[in-house]
Amino acid sequence: MGTVFSFDIRDRPSPAIRRALADAVRHLHAVDAVFSTYRPDSAVRRLDRGEIRSADCPPEVHEVLSLCARAAHTSDGWFSVLAGGALDPSGLVKGWAVENASRMLYEAGAHDTCVNGGGDLRLRGRSAPGTPWRVGIAHPSRPAARVAVVTAHGDLAVATSGTAERGAHILDPHAGTPATGLASVTVVGPGLTMTDAYATAAFARGESARAWLESLAGYEGLGVTPEGRVWRTSGFDARVG
Repeated sequence: MGTVFSFDIRDRPSPAIRRALADAVRHLHAVDAVFSTYRPDSAVRRLDRGEIRSADCPPEVHEVLSLCARAAHTSDGWFSVLAGGALDPSGLVKGWAVENASRMLYEAGAHDTCVNGGGDLRLRGRSAPGTPWRVGIAHPSRPAARVAVVTAHGDLAVATSGTAERGAHILDPHAGTPATGLASVTVVGPGLTMTDAYATAAFARGESARAWLESLAGYEGLGVTPEGRVWRTSGFDARVG
């Protein structure tokens, strides 16, 4: 998926957890083989070129595209798998893959974990007894600076979309041009699948992202404008402070 994944597991190692970790790594490679837009032989690329039909795709393609349709509906079309003219569910599939990997570990007994997919995080439990996970949000134009620190009071997903790492790669699906209204936006929520998708949609929205995030039950956000101004939704500090 063109990025780096990492696992931070604070539970005591067990054979079941070690097997789950191996399964989670295999899962991520399998997701890449099916959904990668960089691989010409992936199911998504072949489907987009018309070489195969939807019915010929693995079942996870149907699941992901259904979730993408839900995100598109909730975001009034600001999340789109066709923003650049080609089928690309990347704005959701990475969060979906991380969520699945985190669940595999949890079901094997690893309850204090952080799974990181390119800076999008699924946090569970604690980093140490009595110590919550804490995540710094980098300033998009000053990477050494932090605009906020997210404290996970229980399970939490954290997703950031912006231009700092990959430049202007998120498109305004209505105009077909790079979104420029924000420098970055971070969304926190209960699970990474939709949190990741909503971060993409919020970044594409630009100036209207804050009001839209305020309307989403269970989600909060923090945005940084191109001029460096920082805003937060009304419940952000209470949720992660």
